[in-house]
Amino acid sequence: MSRMVYEHSAGGVLLDDACQVLLIRTVNLKGEPVWTLPKGLIEPGERPEDAALREVREETGYAAEIVRALEPSTYWFVRDGKKVKKRVDWFLMRPRGKVGEHDREVETAAWFSLEEALERLRYRGDRALVRGLMEELCAPEAGGS
Repeated sequence: MSRMVYEHSAGGVLLDDACQVLLIRTVNLKGEPVWTLPKGLIEPGERPEDAALREVREETGYAAEIVRALEPSTYWFVRDGKKVKKRVDWFLMRPRGKVGEHDREVETAAWFSLEEALERLRYRGDRALVRGLMEELCAPEAGGS
């Protein structure tokens, strides 16, 4: 039986005033290209909020501000023969401006309408986050609070 590993990450759903979301295109563990949301491991002593802002900056080149916490997600996967249980603390963010380039582990970062993002996002948890924001903030009757 392989050993279980626990990981704690943080990430951001960067949403602009036009209800467009910033996605990253990277490569999954199988070497396949995937569109996803920016996230990464929380470093020792780092707060989840700070990790999320750092990861968004590193993976997209955008500085951001946190609007509020979103529902965390938890999922399992296998890496190097070990079962990994990962928790991701998510934050809704607004862009403050482009401050650099994305890092090398990301192929590209691009803005998409929420509808197009739902079609491109590979992971069910990412789609659930975006779908919830679309219904809450970007539906015509929501008034774009």
